[in-house]
Amino acid sequence: MRCHETEITVRFNEIDAYRVAWHGHYVAWMEVGRNELAARFGLDVESLAAAGYLGPVVSLELKYLQPARFGELLTVRTTLRRSEVAALEFRCTIVGTDGKVRAKGSTLHVLTNLDGVLQYQLPPAIAERMARMLAWQEGR
Repeated sequence: MRCHETEITVRFNEIDAYRVAWHGHYVAWMEVGRNELAARFGLDVESLAAAGYLGPVVSLELKYLQPARFGELLTVRTTLRRSEVAALEFRCTIVGTDGKVRAKGSTLHVLTNLDGVLQYQLPPAIAERMARMLAWQEGR
């Protein structure tokens, strides 16, 4: 399966007193990867809003496996999980240049209209965009 790859270099301001990347920055790196992938298929914040929807985060999971260090080049690999409900689940794997996984995580975004009313069915315009992204991921 194909994934979107975003390169991130750990900056000095992202390390903590233990001289490793502070845990909160991994969430920001996941967001960069998610936004880049979503923008390719019209599922980014601006495109969703233009279509009449919002995608607030309702769940965030992150497992730290190895520390990232100052100056290290990381690759954020992002995919979208197939869903039949009105939600977007992005999965991320953050990998170092040595090929070892630094962290894995996911975010779950429900769909609401612009007034914040939860959508129970996937709107056709959003379903079509998701289908294009999933087809790209699956190499079709």
